[in-house]
Amino acid sequence: MGQIRVPLCRPFIGEEEIEAVAEVLRSGWLSSGPKVEEFERMFAEYVGAQHAIATSSCTASLHLSLVALGIGEGDEVITSPFTYTATAEAIISSGAAPVFADIDPETLNILPEEIERKVTPKTKAIMPVHIAGYPCRMGEIYDIAERFGLFVVSDAAHAISTEYEGVKIGAMKDLNCFSFYATKNVTTGEGGMITVQDGELASRLRLMRLHGIDRPTWARRRSGRRWYYEVVERGFKYNMSDIQAAIGIRQMEKLNWMQRRREEIARIYAEELGSIDLIRLPSEPERGRHSWHLYIIQLDERLDRDEFIARMAEKGVECGVHFIPLHLHPYYRKRFGLKPGDFPNAEGAFRRVVTLPLFPGMSDEDVGYVVESVKSVINHMTAG
Repeated sequence: MGQIRVPLCRPFIGEEEIEAVAEVLRSGWLSSGPKVEEFERMFAEYVGAQHAIATSSCTASLHLSLVALGIGEGDEVITSPFTYTATAEAIISSGAAPVFADIDPETLNILPEEIERKVTPKTKAIMPVHIAGYPCRMGEIYDIAERFGLFVVSDAAHAISTEYEGVKIGAMKDLNCFSFYATKNVTTGEGGMITVQDGELASRLRLMRLHGIDRPTWARRRSGRRWYYEVVERGFKYNMSDIQAAIGIRQMEKLNWMQRRREEIARIYAEELGSIDLIRLPSEPERGRHSWHLYIIQLDERLDRDEFIARMAEKGVECGVHFIPLHLHPYYRKRFGLKPGDFPNAEGAFRRVVTLPLFPGMSDEDVGYVVESVKSVINHMTAG
């Protein structure tokens, strides 16, 4: 394997974030406080939501959302098998069971018609996953939810700038959960956010994210009787720190530029690789905006995906695979009686998908090198 010249992803962190963290460290207030509140306001304004609740991770956001909606033992939540384990893990942690519905082989997102086919009397919610930042068919999903009386909790880990019919995912009804993991379009190192339009539900989420305490430490500090609090609700340790939020604030200030750069790189890939018959490129959504968190191509079945990735690595280009369908993992097979063949679209995509590097810090030279490496590797694999 060659030395990595172009990694799959690199956080876009500068002196602004470093100084912001130093400022928090100097302040003496490190846990949830004024920076978290500021970050929540910025995020809500950006996505157009009434309320934003910062958490320790997107996984925590998903779990907290389900519990706040009263979903638990004996319930079912329909989601995609083509996702990271955190999606289903949050459902299982709530006490409910994940029920998988197959995907669109082109967009890699859950199919509304497959969702409807999986609804039972036990179904309480739908958890669509906006893979790579491509919006799910939310109009149809909300229609199904309304007809069957279901909640929609979006796994929007990839979708901070994603739009469906002119509306950002974060502004949509029910609950939307975002990730600020190190590789995401906005990072706080680790962290998450829930957006919600309902003020009463937002208040409950805020309460539950920190042990169900009526007045967290920062709020008590701004009033009398700082020592007194009451536990009024079942809760969790899911709060975000001011250290994380300080990074997030600086990231939000750069987000519009970072999103434009992602779109520019995606356009270059499309222009330079679009004529290669053995590659299916990701498409632009007809009814929305792609966040381009990931750039996932699909190789023709005649090309060996693992060989392609290995040869790219030899050239110093790191590629990834997003994702190994959940029903192929030992845990899900054993726990839920799943097996290969249950979700043919997800399995077919898995055999073909390769994620190319895409992050705002890529130079034009980096992008060009990835393009030339892809062309060279495919030429080598098809020679003779």
